[in-house]
Amino acid sequence: MLVELFAPSSGAADDHQDVADGGSSPGQTGHAALLANGGSLSPVEAWQLIHHGRATLVDVRTAEECKFVGQVPHSLHVPWATGTAMTRNPRFVRELEAKVGKDRPVLLLCRSGKRSALAVEAAVKAGFTQIANISEGFEGDI
Repeated sequence: MLVELFAPSSGAADDHQDVADGGSSPGQTGHAALLANGGSLSPVEAWQLIHHGRATLVDVRTAEECKFVGQVPHSLHVPWATGTAMTRNPRFVRELEAKVGKDRPVLLLCRSGKRSALAVEAAVKAGFTQIANISEGFEGDI
């Protein structure tokens, strides 16, 4: 689970190439390339960026989900949708920009990675330049 992202390392994450320090995934060249296209990162790649202070984590789940399921420590919260009816937050892009700006490396997280992928699309259209989705979301393994 991605919540484990801030737990003490068991060394498993250290077995992966260090994306934050310029390592790369297949077809990528370091953390800037991973974020520039508005694509998705694996939970391991996201962990490396966050762990090294190279990206800000933003939880886009509803306030209700954060309250009842929990929130990743040190993450910011900007809901993509609100309430149990999951009504799209019309102020999402403005709220996101107010919290992180458009040019900072940002990783978006939801429960499964679907809403955060939609949120990344909206942010890219609004001019965000270094933003990515965390595939598998809050439920993903690191």
